[in-house]
Amino acid sequence: MASYRVLVKPSAVRELEAVPRKGRKLLAERIQGLGATPRPPGCEKLSGGDRYRVRQGDYRIIYSVDDDQQVVRVIKVGHRREMYR
Repeated sequence: MASYRVLVKPSAVRELEAVPRKGRKLLAERIQGLGATPRPPGCEKLSGGDRYRVRQGDYRIIYSVDDDQQVVRVIKVGHRREMYR
């Protein structure tokens, strides 16, 4: 199976940079892993559209998957207490 390209929105890059260093490294690894498995075990499909969420500790990554173009687009990254406001 071919791997997907991972694109991160500039706003999501800023959100990722705001995360403390230890958490940022784990989040970056998790985001890279989405290229190999866009729907890893534990991912959850969000209602309304083709968006998914994966957990990494207390942080969440919200992303969309385009199977035709084999692209994963990271839309939002943040602490779970701020994600759904």
